[in-house]
Amino acid sequence: MHLILRRLPLCNYFYTGVFFFLISTQCVRLSYAHETSSIIVTGHTESAIGTTDTASQGVISWSRIQQQAYARPAEILEAIPGMVVTQHSGEGKANQFFMRGMNLDHGTDFATSINGVPINLPTHAHGQGYSDLNFLMPELVNRVTYRKGPYFASEGDFSAAGSAHFMYRSQLDRPIANFSVGQFGYRRGFVAGSQEVSEGVTLLTAAERLNNDGPWTVAEAMRKINAQFILSGGNSSAGWSTSLSTYAAHWNSTDQIPQRLIDAGSYQGQSFQRFDSLDSSDGASTRRASLSGTWHQTQDHEMTRLSWYLIDYDLSLYSNFTYRLSRTSDQFGQTDHRSVFGGQASQSWVTEIAEHQWIQNTIGLQFRQDHIRLGLMNTESQINQSTIRIDQVRQRLLGVYGEQAVVWNRWLRTVTGLRLDQFDARVNSELQSQNSGTASGFKSSPKLSVILEPWHQSEIFFNVGKGFHSNDARGMTTKIDPQTGQATNTAPALVSALGREVGLKTQLFPEVSTSLTFWRLNFDSELAYVGDTGTTQAGRPSRRSGVEWASEWTANEYYSVNGNLAWTKPTYTDNSTNGDAIPNAVQKVAQLNLALSQWRAWSGAFSLRYIGAAPLIENNSVRSQPSVTSNLRVARKMSAQTDLYLDVFNLTNRRNNDISYYYTSRVAGESSAGVADTHVHPSLPRSIRLTAHMRF
Repeated sequence: MHLILRRLPLCNYFYTGVFFFLISTQCVRLSYAHETSSIIVTGHTESAIGTTDTASQGVISWSRIQQQAYARPAEILEAIPGMVVTQHSGEGKANQFFMRGMNLDHGTDFATSINGVPINLPTHAHGQGYSDLNFLMPELVNRVTYRKGPYFASEGDFSAAGSAHFMYRSQLDRPIANFSVGQFGYRRGFVAGSQEVSEGVTLLTAAERLNNDGPWTVAEAMRKINAQFILSGGNSSAGWSTSLSTYAAHWNSTDQIPQRLIDAGSYQGQSFQRFDSLDSSDGASTRRASLSGTWHQTQDHEMTRLSWYLIDYDLSLYSNFTYRLSRTSDQFGQTDHRSVFGGQASQSWVTEIAEHQWIQNTIGLQFRQDHIRLGLMNTESQINQSTIRIDQVRQRLLGVYGEQAVVWNRWLRTVTGLRLDQFDARVNSELQSQNSGTASGFKSSPKLSVILEPWHQSEIFFNVGKGFHSNDARGMTTKIDPQTGQATNTAPALVSALGREVGLKTQLFPEVSTSLTFWRLNFDSELAYVGDTGTTQAGRPSRRSGVEWASEWTANEYYSVNGNLAWTKPTYTDNSTNGDAIPNAVQKVAQLNLALSQWRAWSGAFSLRYIGAAPLIENNSVRSQPSVTSNLRVARKMSAQTDLYLDVFNLTNRRNNDISYYYTSRVAGESSAGVADTHVHPSLPRSIRLTAHMRF
């Protein structure tokens, strides 16, 4: 009845070159079927009872994805109750994510993957855990499995708050093409198709081109090219796939601007409005390519899953957030070039004890190595004025885990797990040799879930677990601030998080499903390397507590309604005189979605999102403004081959802000000390897009 794990000599794996693979990161449950004496793979559904280990775990189905309108690809994640996806700069930059009272920045503490390839980038030039989902193709997404909290042994770095894993379809029934036009220079073309290239082997090919200028005075000039190739064979019992993804984009950044200039309505004798810019030379270019493969086999009572990935990545980013506070232009450049290889493997087996009693054991291995070259420069109009630091970083993370799921009887099951992670890094700081060095860290993360089914179609969940996130490797070895020359404290390699959760999931009526979750998440420290300034700031211990409610009503085959509410109390816990409010920690989120499916020739969806105010400084004396955004999609089937979609974003044209910050900046004519002020990035105004969807 017990799963015995030996503590493995983790470092030895690094140096002996253990052959590694990648387990598919989808939320998959193995269940024992006595009648067939085989393992059956059962996908999670939004309302399924008996297929999740927490009340806050679930899946975003293909049908749900196709119903909604998305201004940005990553907005698919807003189907996760309490999740908010915004942007504080150019559309080609990684999105800003908020969930469970956390400003997840560009991905810290929220892990994402596409087809098993991790998206988060550690020790990134701009932000730890940077998760750029702009190359995501919504038309190919078959499902998205999501988990919240550190309760899952297979989830590692950046997953303390949660994770989401996108799985593409490997074949299409018919070739498809989408052509979209919209306001502000929006143009998009997408084509995809699949064909059998040999017996039992299918090749899926997809390509995308997008142009978007946006509502900004300085045209955003977003241009991206995207392609995906998936070669696959086999079936659900034994199969394989190999994927190649390529993506490139460039754009002009539309960074946040000071509220004082918007209120004044003018700057240097010229009109100044919400969509104006203070540095028209801000911008970026990026590219990403990955090659990956997976293999799985199910036989008797066992399942084996193996995968691997290679990633090549580049980013050159130029930003100016303080304008003229330090120099004539405070613009700085950040460069990131890296190659990544890694993989995971897992083995699961099921043992039947008695009728309605069985044990599922799983062991897994995960490995990742990043080779990174990073640069931070003072620039003006994207021309280098001085170099702050250049670093060569090599870092490795190895994780092993074991998990045991036990079905004790019809109404009780438990899941216990243990995860061990070893981190090693070497930093070569080319300009400040004293900031070179090595760093390492080790974390053990136990997990426990108890699931009760006290009455029909209802479950009660008790979850507790430890998780972690890694810090920027440069912050672990930096002893001298490269900007000021002053001594600075180093950051730990891995930071622990402790999560606790009690939840209820019920489906007493076939057409209604509901979940209710009470949770708490503690971090030992929110230490993070600040890529915008090239320094490390010591974070403070924190605690977040909250409650989430989500419900869905499927009235009939045509109509459905789903809504959710999330309330969080985020605080620092060290009793500092600065205050205990956590800046940019959104405390209230509410969403409502109405959908009409295939009513005669019509379909449609209406979504409403509320984001509450958040503190902008630690004493809570300055807060952001709440926002309400509504989107509308109306679809009409014109023929058996063609559908038309009309999407309207920000239907009521509200003057919302995607994000607000409070800090000191300086513009021409102000004192050298600058002005402390709120800085905002406005949301898109009402925007209309028309899409023709064709099948061949």
